Amino acid sequence: MPGVRSPRVLPGFGLSVGFTVFYLSLIVLVPLSAVFIKSAELSPAEFWSVVTAPRVMASYRLSFGASLLAAAINVVFGLLLAWSLVRYSFPGKRIVDALIDLPFALPTAVAGIALTAIYAGNGIVGQYLEPLGIKVAYTPLGVVVALIFIGVPFVVRTVQPVLEDLDVEFEEAAASLGATRWQTVRRVVLPMLAPALLTGFAMAFARAVGEYGSVIFIAGNMPMVSEITPLIIITKLEQYDYVGATAVAAVMLIVSFALLLIINGLQAWTARNNRSGR
Repeated sequence: MPGVRSPRVLPGFGLSVGFTVFYLSLIVLVPLSAVFIKSAELSPAEFWSVVTAPRVMASYRLSFGASLLAAAINVVFGLLLAWSLVRYSFPGKRIVDALIDLPFALPTAVAGIALTAIYAGNGIVGQYLEPLGIKVAYTPLGVVVALIFIGVPFVVRTVQPVLEDLDVEFEEAAASLGATRWQTVRRVVLPMLAPALLTGFAMAFARAVGEYGSVIFIAGNMPMVSEITPLIIITKLEQYDYVGATAVAAVMLIVSFALLLIINGLQAWTARNNRSGR
């Protein structure tokens, strides 16, 4: 009837949205705004001088480069782990499944100390790698190893439920049409898993780029070599250079947001292509 409003699908929608926006602003937007407001105390020339200092630039290259590399490695091996857990039964499967969540529960400092003890020159693994010319602890390679350790659960737990819902009949149909195993994986399985893989990549990258506790022990923290950006921020805070710390943090925030926006755009584009191709 004219003048009669149809009931909303979700009762209390306005109140729910209002509460969501308020909570999001209180927890996320206000703290992030404070970073930009504090860094605005610098003039443009001072801001540029702080965020482009050679030591800071070296830390950007290590933090973002190691995070992207670790996330890419986790996509490959996280997919293999998820595939093994979903498609195969083997002794100790439940133990392996539980161990994947260990980086979630393990304090990051404990993880860093354990990785350093393992990969140091006299460690369980390091003592065999160093004679081969492979030094892990106190190098950028150690940073990548630590970021792989803390990021792999994000990929596995993102891909695993999608694999569980993926019907094996698609693979059997491809095989019956003459497709090889690699063609089945490349043309049937991977397109369906692409959105989940991109999501896992984004989550692993976001977790790695701000990681501090598990990295500082194994990195060695040598300026211009193995010093990560979060450590630069902590150092500036300890020196009471709050404005400089927020300036570096603002750059990290902007670059991280831009990269995540690109990844989410790729994810949406992949999902849309998969829907249109069905």
